[in-house]
Amino acid sequence: MIKQLISEMEKQADSDRAKNLSRFFKTGKGEYGEGDKFLGITVPIQRQNAKKFINLKLKNIQQLLKSKFHEHRLTGLIILTLKYKKAEEDEKKQIFNFYLKNTQYINNWDLVDLTAPNIIGNYLLDKDRSLIFKLSRSKNLWERRIAVLSTFTFIRVNQFTENLKVAEILVNDKHDLIQKAVGWMLRELGKRDLKTEENFLNKYGKQMGRTALRYAIEKFPEDKRKFYLSA
Repeated sequence: MIKQLISEMEKQADSDRAKNLSRFFKTGKGEYGEGDKFLGITVPIQRQNAKKFINLKLKNIQQLLKSKFHEHRLTGLIILTLKYKKAEEDEKKQIFNFYLKNTQYINNWDLVDLTAPNIIGNYLLDKDRSLIFKLSRSKNLWERRIAVLSTFTFIRVNQFTENLKVAEILVNDKHDLIQKAVGWMLRELGKRDLKTEENFLNKYGKQMGRTALRYAIEKFPEDKRKFYLSA
């Protein structure tokens, strides 16, 4: 079955789109996606592929995750989220553990953002969440982003403790992709509880990176944005 999927994806490849994606995902030397290879397949097509091949076993999904092609990894991860959604508790635990063992292959922001809330965040909703803080202190950029994005699941059910703690841990993180993620999640929190977001900004706004701060206050009125940016 995996050979059939790979064969179909080879037929769906678009070399011109692949070049554009390589630039968009910063695959040049020294950039965050250095060395990543693209086939040039759109996400909607990859979602169709995932639905068609949802019955792939975890060992086959791992083959996709180890691929040099970004779309193989993303399709494998989309399949994983679809399997997780349909799974019973025991299988959800298996998928959760599988995901954590393969974070080295979940190595770009789209791979994280499309999966971390749906698997890591969802699984921890009714469990101990200390793993989130461990990931947020990881030397691995993508594990730190997984930590931030996993809190999106908690935010959606008006549980903010983990998001605020992770934001506090990463408030001085220098990487642009972490700053964007931290600011984005604070903005999402603020949609539900503006006072709690402002309390955080009043305490940490001066030491936050400008990127994180700008993301966090993006929806604020102009006068309030100027206040935080000039603080």
